[in-house]
Amino acid sequence: MKFSRFLLWTMKVSICIYIFLFGLLPLVFRYSYQVQKKILFLNFVHWPVGVDITKPETVGMKGTRNFYLTTDENVKIGAWQILPQSLMNQTIPDNEEAYEALLKNASRPVFLYMHGNSGNRASSHRVELYQLFQRLDFHVICFDYRSYGDSDNVDLSEMGVVHDSKFVLEWLIKIVNNSAPIFVWGHSLGTGVSSHVLAILASNGINPAGLFLESPFNNLADEITEHPFAQVFKHLPWFHWIIVQPLYDNELRFESDKHIGKIQCPVMILHAEDDNVVPFSLGEKLFIAAKALHVDDMQRIQMTRINASYGLGHKYICRYKDLPRIIENFVTQSTAGEKI
Repeated sequence: MKFSRFLLWTMKVSICIYIFLFGLLPLVFRYSYQVQKKILFLNFVHWPVGVDITKPETVGMKGTRNFYLTTDENVKIGAWQILPQSLMNQTIPDNEEAYEALLKNASRPVFLYMHGNSGNRASSHRVELYQLFQRLDFHVICFDYRSYGDSDNVDLSEMGVVHDSKFVLEWLIKIVNNSAPIFVWGHSLGTGVSSHVLAILASNGINPAGLFLESPFNNLADEITEHPFAQVFKHLPWFHWIIVQPLYDNELRFESDKHIGKIQCPVMILHAEDDNVVPFSLGEKLFIAAKALHVDDMQRIQMTRINASYGLGHKYICRYKDLPRIIENFVTQSTAGEKI
């Protein structure tokens, strides 16, 4: 008798879980724009925990200042300026004006970093990449989109984060004023942001020296479909209608495979075969699309495939032993012509 009751209870619980997972939860996702944005941007995931991001030195960043920009939409953006190694061997500036003067008179390449979802500019894998840039003697600007880190907590959207990023890049172009080449580096969701930004600027004749796309996807629809969390749902007949279509309808698209056709600067795609967040196949699709859209100048589009044996996954291409050489070679090739 007890076993029968237990079996009945187990069946009821299983049915409830099934209804929740395959009925209620998908419907909530389809009809709630707020839920869609939360799951896509993960801006509520605050890590690292207990770190004061206004003090970059607490995460090991030397020669770095914290500062803020206010966009033309009146959104405050938190950012860091990181000095190249050669300038750290001199006296570190003690005020914002002195830091900015070093950027205005930059003689080494300047990198603008656009991060992926969750966390903030102080997240550990991002800090590892900044430190690599610093060792390579590059200036670095990194920042948090709206609703990330200590940037203003305002409504998120694709165009919102694109606008923030475009504003920061335009500010950087104005500050550097042709003294040094500017490169944009996007990671994960940041590849969708950076591709969109550069496509918009290219239409106005503004092009950085080059674009690095680390662990990119070709478009959000394919990324959602291929994401590990979607595998249990993707073969169900309602998947596209409930999960993919609402994002598209709400203009959460990040269609890098379209935007990349408008980008006029050299592009380097970096992707690890063992990426379990953005499958390698999506980076390859983006590469193929880019080559097809730039058929008259295909050599500007490059891709580096990183063997799974290195175990770098989605976040740690910064540890790839050949990455410094790849970056330096690409920078040299891209700056053979004119600066931005």
